[in-house]
Amino acid sequence: RLMAVPLAYSWRNLSTRRLTTALTAGGMALVVFVFAATLMLAEGLRQTLVATGSPGNAIVLRKGSETEVQSGIERAQAAAVATRPEIALGGDGRALAAKESVVLIGLTKKSTGKTSNVVIRGTAPASLTLRPQIRLASGRLPRPGTPEIMVGAAVAKGFANAEIGQSLRFGKREWPIVGIFDAGQTGFSSEIWGDADQLMPAFGRGAYSIVVAGLREPGLFDAFKEAVEADPRLQAEAWRETRYYEKQSDMMRKFLTVLGVALTAIFSLGAMIGATITMYSAVANRVPEIGTLRAIGFTRGSILAAFLLESMFLGLLGGVAGVGLAAGLSFVSFSTTNFQTFSELSFKFALAPWIVALSLAFSLVMGVVGGFLPAVRASRMNIVAALRQG
Repeated sequence: RLMAVPLAYSWRNLSTRRLTTALTAGGMALVVFVFAATLMLAEGLRQTLVATGSPGNAIVLRKGSETEVQSGIERAQAAAVATRPEIALGGDGRALAAKESVVLIGLTKKSTGKTSNVVIRGTAPASLTLRPQIRLASGRLPRPGTPEIMVGAAVAKGFANAEIGQSLRFGKREWPIVGIFDAGQTGFSSEIWGDADQLMPAFGRGAYSIVVAGLREPGLFDAFKEAVEADPRLQAEAWRETRYYEKQSDMMRKFLTVLGVALTAIFSLGAMIGATITMYSAVANRVPEIGTLRAIGFTRGSILAAFLLESMFLGLLGGVAGVGLAAGLSFVSFSTTNFQTFSELSFKFALAPWIVALSLAFSLVMGVVGGFLPAVRASRMNIVAALRQG
């Protein structure tokens, strides 16, 4: 009974001081919102890039290359990779391997009028088969052997002159846009696709950037990787496509996480000071009540627990409100430069269960830290002095 009464007492006192409770919880909610939003941004980036890869695909790059843009695979090397027995066969009986070139071009953003880098991917006939998440949203596919291109939905939405019927000028020639493709929440939505054999000469390139191979079984990846990396002719390394794209998010995710933690630490100081002031005020206004509780048998520990619970309730209210506000960001798209590739990438905020749990735990910690000293003061009050003040 002694434990139940302080719990009810704590909650009742919060509900009776509605304005003070709302203001303090509101400050905590804003801190939790910033904390959760930053984590959602980093998680959205990770999910977008992980979804870009397929678990049954392997990607081969030049040894030591960090990104597709830096990589170079000679034609003879690419042909040798495509002969590996671990690679599945397509419907035409050929190896399901795509030799692709990847370069960056500058396009003008509609929102700012400034130039930003966009990935243009030179593809092979197997490229679409290896990327089942891509579907044609409007228009038609580019014809092989022509300078026709198709653009991702995020590019068509965010950049000037990127609609069907328009054309982009790069590589000293015009490239007509004949289609827009939807790649869902993947990095491909922020790319432009065309025929590799048309794009490579336009950029003065004689080598492919990567080879993407669809394996007969995902379990064959280790054998494929070992064979590719052991072949002295290739000077290449192999990655699971999902892991490769996840790795592309590492630098940006770390930056966002550090930035979010730093901002949250600064803002949380103000929120905890606000909680401390609120709880000190509550203690000062309830001295006779505290004396009465002690007189009827409640221990110092019970009083300490009661006020700590009150502060924790305050933090939890702010946490729930902050997470609720952050959840609304799940419908918002965000576009930024991927630090790994220096290209524009569009993705959404992603609210994961671990972010909710971590945000609520953080709000409880703010409540405990903010209410600890006032709770200690309340528990140490002299019974007689408290009753006399009443």
